[in-house]
Amino acid sequence: MYFGWKVVAAAFIIAAFAWSFGFYGPSVFLNTLHQQRGWPVSLISAAITTHYLSSALLTARLDSAHRRFGIVSVTRFGIAALSLGAVGWSLAAAPWHLFIAAMITGAGWAATNAAAINAMVVPWFDHRRAIALSHAFNGSSVGGVIFTPLWVALIARLGFTGAATIIAALSLVVLWPLIGRYLSAAPERRPSAPIRPLRLCALLSDRRFATLSAAFALGLFAQIGLVAHMVNRLAPVFGAASAAMAVSVATACAVLGRFLVSGLMACDRRLIALGNFAMQAVGTVCLALGTDVGILWLGCVLFGLGIGNLVLLMPLIAQHEFPPGDVPRIVALATSVNLSVFSFAPAIFGWLREASGDYAQPFLLAAAIQLTAGAVVLLGRRRC
Repeated sequence: MYFGWKVVAAAFIIAAFAWSFGFYGPSVFLNTLHQQRGWPVSLISAAITTHYLSSALLTARLDSAHRRFGIVSVTRFGIAALSLGAVGWSLAAAPWHLFIAAMITGAGWAATNAAAINAMVVPWFDHRRAIALSHAFNGSSVGGVIFTPLWVALIARLGFTGAATIIAALSLVVLWPLIGRYLSAAPERRPSAPIRPLRLCALLSDRRFATLSAAFALGLFAQIGLVAHMVNRLAPVFGAASAAMAVSVATACAVLGRFLVSGLMACDRRLIALGNFAMQAVGTVCLALGTDVGILWLGCVLFGLGIGNLVLLMPLIAQHEFPPGDVPRIVALATSVNLSVFSFAPAIFGWLREASGDYAQPFLLAAAIQLTAGAVVLLGRRRC
């Protein structure tokens, strides 16, 4: 077997664990801390924003960190930080403790997020890159499917600290040797031109980069805000366990959505992104206004079908529009910009929820933002 596919399998497993802490975990943490500690949703949401903002500050340096320390050391650091930080969230005895834990998990998320998965896989593939990335990112969806209900079940049985300790220990036991075995190898290098400097300020004047980064920053702003509050939104209707299962179903749908999109790479990739944003907007409206269980489930499915494609489409569009040697740094810089924008989504959604008394207003705002993202991504479209 070509070793690159083993790297994809390793990235799949890393993504499953990393997303359980860094992406889907905060939604469970919010509901748990709100119910058990009685802390305001807006306050816990601000801690989640700190988690993403800390990640944003570090993701821009991810490519440099990989070149200086190696991808094995950086990824191991990320998993250790996510594990330690999750236990910190569970041990928080005062609100300010959450912000310390959030900075730790944010550092871990910077080393294991979509830019990191992209950096693991891309050097091994060229023509089959879309399929390889799709398979690797499916791990993030599997992480949501398995770990979101697992978090809720373990918290109900063992308490928050017990659940965090078990999942953290499992992550370290599984991933530490796996990272060393499969990420230490490197593909045979082809002669390439010297690495030229890429400045964020200069890139922002490039229409392709500016529209790509802005569109996905908006789309991820809506998505992160929704995911962070999804369990809390559905729990009054479904109950906590069934709400976690609904999130699990949404992330399972992401696998199907990513599979469908990876088969459309011969089409205009920005047009595919527009369709993805529009589909999510329809699902978000269902989640915003639905009172019937069937409508809420439809919202979960439509929103879920597009979840994975936001992290998949950005590097694939970048691959299509920029020189191959620039793609890893383009993706890292764009991811950093995106994180800087969508970091504030959990806090803003939390404040809007408390100000309006329910989730209709913040979720409708998310739908409007998703449609705006679709319009922005088309501004950078070029005809072949």
